[in-house]
Amino acid sequence: MAYFSLFITGFIAATLFPASSEVLLLALLAQGLSPFWLWTAATLGNTLGSCVNWYLGRELLRFQHRSWFPISAAALQRATLQFQRYGRWSLLLAWLPVVGDPLTMVAGVLRVPFRLFVVLVALGKGLRYAILLWLGGQFWSAPINRVADNRASKMRHMDSNLVG
Repeated sequence: MAYFSLFITGFIAATLFPASSEVLLLALLAQGLSPFWLWTAATLGNTLGSCVNWYLGRELLRFQHRSWFPISAAALQRATLQFQRYGRWSLLLAWLPVVGDPLTMVAGVLRVPFRLFVVLVALGKGLRYAILLWLGGQFWSAPINRVADNRASKMRHMDSNLVG
């Protein structure tokens, strides 16, 4: 259930809703869950959420001439120019806060091929989660090892008192 929760949190975090999958990822790592399955759940959920943004962006332009359309033509043009300036490779940075979600939507608007989109976004997000897990493992392993060493030392001390 923990992996599914991380998947859902990663999915929501990649859409335009505010959420953070990193906190849950590191909390679950600290509880001793498998780093591989944490990485898999977070990366898949977050990438799939970005795919929803891509699809919404792809369908967005159908409504641009409606009065209720939330994005001005000027704002859409600015976003398009920014994306074109940095190119498709900018999708490797889709994990960045604030700019990552709109970036994936603009990729849909500009009709970036879906396969290329998925590869670049998954690569960037997967690498980010791998780094977080590695850093989290470094952070959590030292205190956990100290606790385990202390417990082992106490057990040896108790054993020597029982024998002696």
